Amino acid sequence: MNPSLLPDDDYYPLIEARHCDPFRILGIREQDGKWIGRVFRPDAGKVEIILDGKKAKPQALKRLDQEGLFEGEIEGFKAGTGYSLELTNHEGAKWRQRDPYSFGPVLGEMDIYLFNEGTHYDIYKKLGAHVKVIDEVPGVHFSVWAPSAQRVSVVGDFNNWDGRTHPMRKLVPSGVWEIFLPGVHEGAHYKFEIRGEHGDSHLKTDPYAFFAQHGTQTGCMVFDLDRYQWSDQDWMHRRPRIDHFNSPMSIYEVHIGSWQRILDDGNRPLSYRELGDRLIPYVKEMGFTHIELMPVMEHPFDGSWGYQVVNYYAPTSRFGNPDEFRNFVDRCHQANIGVILDWVPGHFPKDAHGLARFDGSALYEHEDPRLGEHQDWGTLIFNYGRNEVKNFLIGNALFWLDEYHIDGLRVDAVASMLYLDYSRKAGEWVPNCFGGRENLDAISFLKRCNEICYERFPGVAMVAEESTSWPGVSRPTYTGGLGFGFKWNMGWMNDSLRYISKDPIHRRFHQSEITFSMLYAFHEHFVLVLSHDEVVHGKGSLIDKMPGDYWQKFANCRMFLAWMWAHPGKKLIFQGIEFGQFIEWKHDQSLDWHLTQMPAHDGLRRLVQHLNWLYQNEPSLSELDDSYDGFEWIDFNDADNTVWSFMRKSRTGATLIFVVNATPVVREAYRVGVSDPGFYEEILNSDAETYNGSNIGNYGGTPAHQDWSWQGKPHSILVNLPPLAVVGFKHHPSR
Repeated sequence: MNPSLLPDDDYYPLIEARHCDPFRILGIREQDGKWIGRVFRPDAGKVEIILDGKKAKPQALKRLDQEGLFEGEIEGFKAGTGYSLELTNHEGAKWRQRDPYSFGPVLGEMDIYLFNEGTHYDIYKKLGAHVKVIDEVPGVHFSVWAPSAQRVSVVGDFNNWDGRTHPMRKLVPSGVWEIFLPGVHEGAHYKFEIRGEHGDSHLKTDPYAFFAQHGTQTGCMVFDLDRYQWSDQDWMHRRPRIDHFNSPMSIYEVHIGSWQRILDDGNRPLSYRELGDRLIPYVKEMGFTHIELMPVMEHPFDGSWGYQVVNYYAPTSRFGNPDEFRNFVDRCHQANIGVILDWVPGHFPKDAHGLARFDGSALYEHEDPRLGEHQDWGTLIFNYGRNEVKNFLIGNALFWLDEYHIDGLRVDAVASMLYLDYSRKAGEWVPNCFGGRENLDAISFLKRCNEICYERFPGVAMVAEESTSWPGVSRPTYTGGLGFGFKWNMGWMNDSLRYISKDPIHRRFHQSEITFSMLYAFHEHFVLVLSHDEVVHGKGSLIDKMPGDYWQKFANCRMFLAWMWAHPGKKLIFQGIEFGQFIEWKHDQSLDWHLTQMPAHDGLRRLVQHLNWLYQNEPSLSELDDSYDGFEWIDFNDADNTVWSFMRKSRTGATLIFVVNATPVVREAYRVGVSDPGFYEEILNSDAETYNGSNIGNYGGTPAHQDWSWQGKPHSILVNLPPLAVVGFKHHPSR
C-alpha cells in the first residue's frame, strides 16, 4: 500500500529505482497549498530539514516505509529558501548536507544544443565529474549522456554505491543526465548505475572521467584538473612556429610499463615521476626530438598495451595521477622534447563497465555487427555518424592537446576506419549509400578532427598509422586529403625489413625492394617507422632479424639504421632497438639494459646517438625532407655489388653524399659520381671502431677528381666501402 502523498505512478517507480524524473518529486515541493519535504535515503534512519536562518529549528520528516522514503510538511518555507538535511544513519551517526534536489539544472541550453549538434569541442569541461561551488555550496557536478536509459544514478563511496540514493535529472530531449552532489570531494570513487530501456541495470564507468582505476578495480575518481601550474611557457610559445615538414623529427617510441622496471621492488614499472627522472635524460642524451607514448589512456587489460581504451579522458592510474603525468610532459618540454600520444578512436573493448551498450542500447557503437564489430580484435567500432559520438572523440583529441599540452597524436589503425570491408569477407559488411567500401562517416570525422586540432593548436602533429594506398592521407582537407600532418610509411618498413633479413649473397637479386620507396617518398609526408608491432608475436627483435653471425648481425643493423636516417622522412624507432635487444619485447618486463655494457650493443647505441646528432645539425637531412629537390640518386643500379648511392640537399647547408654497401665484401677505391669539385669529408661511417665496427674507412675524407666524370656527374670521388656499412660525406668546396 502506498503510504505517501505521491500518486502510485510516482511512488512505486521511486522506491523501485526506476523513476526517470526524481527532481519533480524530491526536495521541498508545493502540493495542495502546502510545502512538502520529501527525501529518499535508504541509508538513513532519521531525516530532518533545517531551513536557512539563525533561528530555524530542525523539522523531522516521517519515515514512511522500509525502503527509505521520508516525507512531511515544512513550516515557514518560502520559495527560494535554502535548506539543509540532517541525516542520521541506522548506527546513530549524524551528518549534515545540502539537499541535491534543491538545485536547478547546471548545464545550459547552449551546452546541450552544441553537444547534440556534435560541435561542443570543450564538452569535457561540462560532462563527467567536476568540482564546483554552487550558491556558495561546494560539491561535485556529475553528468552523463545516456539517452535510452530509464534511470541513471551516480553511485560511489559517498552513498554506499546504492543506486536508489541519487537518481539524476534527465535533460529532455538531449539524453544527458545530471546532478550536483553537495559535500562530495575530490578523490571520491564513483560510477553511474544505468537502468536500460529493458529494465536491466549495470554499473558503468564515466566516459569523461579524468581519473580511473585499472585492472579488476574499475571505479572512477573525482579529480580537479584546474590545480596544476605549468612551467613550459617557452616551449608552448615556440611550438606554433615550428615547421615540422622541414625540421628534424626523431621519435623514440615508448611503452611506459616496460621501458625500465624496478626489479628489486617486485618488478614494478616506473611511476610518471620516476620516468621523468630516467627517461627524459636518456632521450635527451640520445638526441631524439620527441617521445611517442603507446596509449596512456586508462585500459583494463595490460596485454592490450593500451590499445583497448575504456576511459579516453584519463591517463592510466598504473603510474600515478593526472597531475603527475602532466609533470612528466612539462619536464619533457623544459628539456626541449616533444610528446606524442598514441590515440585509438577506431575501436573500443567490450568490457561490461565500459562504453559497450552503455545505456542498454548500441550508443557509442553500431547495432549491426557488420558495421559495429572488429572480428579480428574482438572490439567494437565507434558510430561516427552519430553527432554525440563524434563530439566525444574530437573533444577527446582536443582534451589531450589542451589539458596535457601534448604535441601530437598518432592515430592508430586508420585503415580499419576508412574501409567498411576492412578484414571482412563478402557478405560480412554493408556498403555505403553509394555502394562503395569507403566509410564516409569515418572519413568525415577524421577530416573534421584534423581541421579543428590544427586550427586550435597550430604546431602540433597529427600522424596517421595507415597501411594502404589511400591517397592524400597527409594532404590538407581543402585539397581533398584527410588532413593529417604525417603518415607512417608502412610500405618502407615492410620492404626494408624483408630486404634486410635476406642473406647478403642474395640481396643483389632484390635491389629494387630497398630502393622502391623513393618512387613514392614524397607522395605523403612520411614518418619512417620501426615500431613495436615489428618486434612482437614471433617476428623477432630487429637485431635478431639480421642474417649472419654475431658480428654481421650488428653490422647489418648499423647499416640499416644509418640507411634509415639518411633516407628522406621523419624517424621513429621502438625502445630497445637502439641498443640491439635480442629478445622480443614483452609488455610486463624491463628492457635488457645490462646489454648496454657490452661493446657491440653500446656501439649500436652510440651510432643512433650520432645519427640523431647529424640529423639535427645537417640541414640537408631535414630542410627539403618533403620534396624531390632534397634528394637525388647517384646510382641505384649497381646490384652486382649490392651498392647504392645518393645525395641529400638543402637550401642552406652543404650537399651530403651517402653510399651503402649491403654485403660483407670490402670494396676499395669505389668510384662515385659527384656534381661539384672540392673535398668530401667523411661524416658518417657505420663501421667505425667507436661503433664496434672493423674501422675500415676513408681517413677523414676524399678529394673530388675534377677530370673524371662518372655516373652522369662531371666529377667523381674514390671511396673505401666498409663491409655491411653506410658511409656519408659532406661537401666542402674550398678545401
